[in-house]
Amino acid sequence: MPYADPATEFQIHDTQYHFGGTDQGVGENGPVPKPPIKQRLAEAAVALFDENGYDATTIDDITARAGVSRSTFFRYYRSKEEAIFPDHDALLAQIDARLRASTADTAIVAITDAVRLVLDHYVRDAEVSLRRYRLVRKVPTLRDREIASVARYQRLFREFVSTWLRGSPDADLRAELMAASVVAAHNQVLRGWLRAGGTYDPTGPLDHALGYVIATFRHLEQPRDEDEVVVAAFPRGTSPEAVMAAIRRRLDS
Repeated sequence: MPYADPATEFQIHDTQYHFGGTDQGVGENGPVPKPPIKQRLAEAAVALFDENGYDATTIDDITARAGVSRSTFFRYYRSKEEAIFPDHDALLAQIDARLRASTADTAIVAITDAVRLVLDHYVRDAEVSLRRYRLVRKVPTLRDREIASVARYQRLFREFVSTWLRGSPDADLRAELMAASVVAAHNQVLRGWLRAGGTYDPTGPLDHALGYVIATFRHLEQPRDEDEVVVAAFPRGTSPEAVMAAIRRRLDS
């Protein structure tokens, strides 16, 4: 029977500490915290799915790799599928906070900042992002969940733009179009970076892609004022009376 050093573990909130044993993790100033349990479970799940396949990996495998019990797993995730996407809720909250901090005059800046937050999140943990990308391409269940998560981001942007444009013509339509454009720009850049194995900085390509979005929707940021210039075009042969009546209706609107 192998010898096992006595070890003691305790947990404060989401951080687990470990004393003693071969995995004691004790530094000069006392116990060294392990990564948060939720993060350890997610990293273990991604690694095992990549190594052994999604279907062949069980929750027991994940908990063994993470060094926690089965009951601990279910305190954080309802299924092994959910462990692949542990960070969407926190990221959506960050985006929502950035958008809410803006004003009508800085709405487009807030939107582009929020998009950069999402890309930075993927780039910051490139290894996990690349493994997740490979898994999602191979497993239909995960691909469906990823599509659903993209819809959540687009809905958040749409609701923000709709509120920003409230009272203007076609506000809901324009909000839908802008949100779709923002998400499409981000996803095109992210996919390119993932397909290249994360070998370059995607910040420049994202700024380039967002440039097209900004060029398309920048006019929405400009407030209407009393000095608005009206340009009217009429078919040749329109009578002066009809021209004047049309201009008068436009000025009165």
